Amino acid sequence: MEKAYKLAFENDRRGSLYVNCCGCSKTEPLHSFGPAAKPHYLIHYVLSGKGIFRFGDKEYSLEAGYGFLIWPEELAFYQADEKDPWTYLWVGFGGSEAAAYLDAMGLSERHPVFACDQPEELYAVIRDMMDHNTFGMANDLRRNGQLGVFLSIIADSADVVEKQDSDKGNEYVRKAVSFIQSNYCNPIKVTDVAEYVCINRSYLYTLFQNSLGMSPQQFLTAFRIAKAKELLESTAYPIESIALSCGYSDALVFTKAFHNMRGMSPSAYRKEVQKEGNKHGKEHLQEIEELIARAVSGT
Repeated sequence: MEKAYKLAFENDRRGSLYVNCCGCSKTEPLHSFGPAAKPHYLIHYVLSGKGIFRFGDKEYSLEAGYGFLIWPEELAFYQADEKDPWTYLWVGFGGSEAAAYLDAMGLSERHPVFACDQPEELYAVIRDMMDHNTFGMANDLRRNGQLGVFLSIIADSADVVEKQDSDKGNEYVRKAVSFIQSNYCNPIKVTDVAEYVCINRSYLYTLFQNSLGMSPQQFLTAFRIAKAKELLESTAYPIESIALSCGYSDALVFTKAFHNMRGMSPSAYRKEVQKEGNKHGKEHLQEIEELIARAVSGT
């Protein structure tokens, strides 16, 4: 069950841009919607916590500071995290110019995710819509005007991939992946990757989500763990040495990351591999190659 504060408005459904509904929800663990469709555009923005959004053939892991757009009559699914369920606000809308505005902002069915660093401003807009909730022309105009403000805040601070910049975006991802390949053994962070390719962290996040369906941090961790598996299978190095070799200065942090991805500790994985011989052989290499191939191809 979710604790939701929401309103649906019976305003005149004509014009360039109008509000259908809005609200704010604090969800329970694993609270979900769908797969189902809505009759209008729907933007969700995450204020805290995290969860997943599934649209088309892609799944996005989202956290505070990120949002997603659902298209009218298109199936979508989203679900709160089990341990850290999200709190989000939303606004449903339509209008003759809605599609054009969203397209100009760089939001599309291929790129439905965005980052925005102005949560207080977005929340204030939704609160104002809800405060002016009664029937009448004055409140209709107020809410619809606030919708324009809501979209302008996203357009002003959000990092989305515009269609004409898709090739450039893919190049950023390729450069970022190359940097990770060369520096995973060092204690680099996502901010270091973003600085190397000369874009901000939130834009890099959006590019990775749209290109690979994962965040830069998830890619960095997956690459490091794949390399760690290789060392666990082919060497007798102590766990602490493998952690350092894969960019982890703390063996406990490395062990936790490994367990989260593989479902067992590094030591347990090594014992399993030794017991089964070289059954898993080149699995780690295949994982790395698939990750890199996806980044290079931009698909």
